[in-house]
Amino acid sequence: MVYVTKATGEKEAFSEDKVRHSIARAGIEPQLENQVLTHVLTKLYDGIPTSELYKHITEFLGNSPQPYHRARYSLKQSIMELGPTGYPFEDFLAEVLKANGYKTLVRQTLSGKCITHEVDVVAQKNAHRVMIEAKFHNMPGIKTNVHVALYTKARFDDVLERNNLNQAWLFTNTKMTSDVIGYCVCMGMKVTSWNYPDGESLRELIERASLIPITALTTLSLSQKQMLLTDHVVLCKDICKNPSILAILNLPEDKHLRVLEEAAFVCQTQPRHYSDPVSVSY
Repeated sequence: MVYVTKATGEKEAFSEDKVRHSIARAGIEPQLENQVLTHVLTKLYDGIPTSELYKHITEFLGNSPQPYHRARYSLKQSIMELGPTGYPFEDFLAEVLKANGYKTLVRQTLSGKCITHEVDVVAQKNAHRVMIEAKFHNMPGIKTNVHVALYTKARFDDVLERNNLNQAWLFTNTKMTSDVIGYCVCMGMKVTSWNYPDGESLRELIERASLIPITALTTLSLSQKQMLLTDHVVLCKDICKNPSILAILNLPEDKHLRVLEEAAFVCQTQPRHYSDPVSVSY
């Protein structure tokens, strides 16, 4: 049996189903899915890091007849590239919430009973108003620990009365420890991580609304992406709806067209549902 090494250092048995599941989620055609899996199997060795598996898959997709598939497959990594600060992640999270019926305000200063607090996002749907702590990580394998839940609850308790808040909500782009989930459930807080809760995880919220961040685009350089993020442009959909926002990059016409082409492909491609019940992918 061949084992893979996860970002946390843990080892688990290699699973073809997990590879297929991750490819299907990205909306990649079944024929290309088979080719990717065949390529991965030629690179496999005992103890291979999951980061290396990811690299082999993205490189293969980048050299395929439709290289823009690479952008959709890189969803988790592209969210980590919203850093180094957490501000673009807060903007991105606000867009995810808007797609789910919330009105949002980012980086709000709220007066509490004791002190003033900088709150990442305030979101409201109907009469339900929540304070959101957005915990951003730009490295894989990092889990949000229970102290984040503890200080989120403390801040919420201080500001809730003066700001008509109903609930605290902790969001992270990676995973959480079981203590975080247990504490939040016990205290009546909402909690959302990359893979929790089932059916409403951050990954599923993003995929359902096809909200791919601009950092997924392979046709833009890192500095160009940062310029757009600084201008609060966080979604590929923003580029599709208003191509003129690329003007700040001063791109040559051929490069401009390639960016628009990739953004359109990413926005239109829909994830496929894989029949196997595997819910965790590499």
